[in-house]
Amino acid sequence: MSTPADRARSALRALFLGDALAMPVHWFYNVADIDRAFPGGIRRLEAPPARHPSSIMSLHSTAGGGRRGAGAGGQPEVVGEIILKEKKAFWNRPNVHYHQGMQAGDNTLNAYCTLALMRSMRSAGGRYSRAAFLDHYVALMTADPPQHPDTYAESFHRGFFANLALGKPPEHCAAVTHDTPSIGGLVMIAPIVFAERLAGTALDQVQALCRQHLFLTHPDDALAAVCERYVTLLDRWLFAANVETMREDLLDACLGLPRRELATLIGGERTDRDVIGGRLSSACYISDAWPAVLYFAGRHGERPLDALLANTNVGGDNAHRGAVLGVLMGLLHGDFADDLFTRLRIHETIDQHVAELLPGR
Repeated sequence: MSTPADRARSALRALFLGDALAMPVHWFYNVADIDRAFPGGIRRLEAPPARHPSSIMSLHSTAGGGRRGAGAGGQPEVVGEIILKEKKAFWNRPNVHYHQGMQAGDNTLNAYCTLALMRSMRSAGGRYSRAAFLDHYVALMTADPPQHPDTYAESFHRGFFANLALGKPPEHCAAVTHDTPSIGGLVMIAPIVFAERLAGTALDQVQALCRQHLFLTHPDDALAAVCERYVTLLDRWLFAANVETMREDLLDACLGLPRRELATLIGGERTDRDVIGGRLSSACYISDAWPAVLYFAGRHGERPLDALLANTNVGGDNAHRGAVLGVLMGLLHGDFADDLFTRLRIHETIDQHVAELLPGR
């Protein structure tokens, strides 16, 4: 049997794999567009196509969170001047891919923020520190030249840095927009859970730390309720001696969908694309995105790579769902796709961060 530390290391590696697999068709909302760009669907790490048929990046504000609109008078543009240096020009063109210029095996911005969180914990002796995270987050996002390959930053990033430019202290820069309750808010949670629980921090204290971290960027009570279920599920599988209760654990974790309906979807005959994009939205909103993650884990849990590929090929906010789903699959199956993981462009950096956060436990 693997140790809890082994499971945690595998889960963090799989977080980055789930993100990178989905990246080329991230926010594709018509599955036919996925099939046209990648006949037969994505089966391996791919680069993003030049044209993104669902892209509305040109409609998003470069001055703050949400859609286009004037920023505060006299304040610099967030995109181009504060974050995403040299990337603003790509925001003004229709159908530009959100991750244009990235290569097969690249990771998206939220995955890089997870690395920044892990670095901040290492600098704080392997424990979570709000101040250390904020220092590392701001440093990553404002670096010139950029220290990540992405072109797009979600609304929560733009809103945070718009508030920072207004002189607000970083711990009070979280912005509330229509998509604050988003699955992207869970991407950075797993390292906190694993490091703190393996260090002996009580589960209720870890729950409080995760809520504190979540509210730095995603202040939303509904999302926080899901985060609590997610942390409980991670803790259960981190220390489980077996996974015989996997289905029940997933149903216990469900919010946003009746438990009985989730069980029916997992065990039913509807295709993944009928379920996600049909019964459940493929968008970022946590009310559907969280049960979608649980659905993939339950339907394909015995075949972890199939779970990540199924999530990829339904589109929508699949990169952030994939990161969260990857954590669950890594806990259950260890290093199930090491050949693919070693093709991630920053796999050595990821392994270094994981080893330093969870050294020999």
